[in-house]
Amino acid sequence: MTRYINTVLKLMFVLLFLVQKVHAQQTLDSLIDPTAGLIKISDQFSFTEGPAVNKQGDIYFTDQPNDKIWKYDINGNLSLFMDKTGRSNGLYFDKKGNIISCADENNELWSISPDKKVKVLLSSFEGKKLNGPNDLWIDAKGGIYFTDPYYQRDYWTRKKPEMNGKKLYYLPAGKKIPIIVDDQFVQPNGIVGTPDGRYLYVADIGDSKIYKYSIKKDGTLSERNLFAPEGSDGMTLDTKGNLYITGKGVTVYDASGFRIGNIPVPSNWVGNICFGGKDRKLLFITASESVYSMQMKVAGIE
Repeated sequence: MTRYINTVLKLMFVLLFLVQKVHAQQTLDSLIDPTAGLIKISDQFSFTEGPAVNKQGDIYFTDQPNDKIWKYDINGNLSLFMDKTGRSNGLYFDKKGNIISCADENNELWSISPDKKVKVLLSSFEGKKLNGPNDLWIDAKGGIYFTDPYYQRDYWTRKKPEMNGKKLYYLPAGKKIPIIVDDQFVQPNGIVGTPDGRYLYVADIGDSKIYKYSIKKDGTLSERNLFAPEGSDGMTLDTKGNLYITGKGVTVYDASGFRIGNIPVPSNWVGNICFGGKDRKLLFITASESVYSMQMKVAGIE
């Protein structure tokens, strides 16, 4: 009888494993348009990052080593939008159409208007330079969440950070002083929030973890829970609540934390990702010296 029970349990385990594999593949297939594969748009860059989409669906991204922001419009045209960008890294559009930029040349947050006028929003905290803002997300109220890890840049004169720790900040709309909302990281990086403003995802790439938080009304966070056992350089969400993370290709998790699958990208490193295009169904991928796109069945939230 014991042998019989053990055999049944083993068969059930194998069946569950196979069902999960099929479920994962079917779910990934349900997200990707099967008629369109991964398309290389260009490989003329040094290191691409920070893709962000405006209201029209145009995508802007950075080539940080070359200090430039590029534009990929809804008609498939690639053009230089701006140089001398403060070594912009992560980007995000506010409701007024300004690009909010993690300009880490001088460890600042910038607002860049459509006509390229720059306003410095933040450069220090409690009298000390920020480490180097990396990535950001803006809530419906206009508040800015941003990660502040420390990556030593060859264009910096300083050789160590002025402040202790690597932190996650929240800058309320219209305010000049940010709030530390979490400081328990090895190296915080990718970040994105849900469109209903209830949850925030933050990657600790230095500790290979992604956390999910509940967002309070005042912008502070609670209920820090481990969402996935891997880090991410950048993140985005689709309208089904699936989380897309980057690094070795693009990995997709559903809202429960189930790993749906991985989209391979022919690059040593995928830095960041967003949805764009007229219908927000174009997945745009920054991958080191290249940028790629992939047509999806599902739309993105941004």
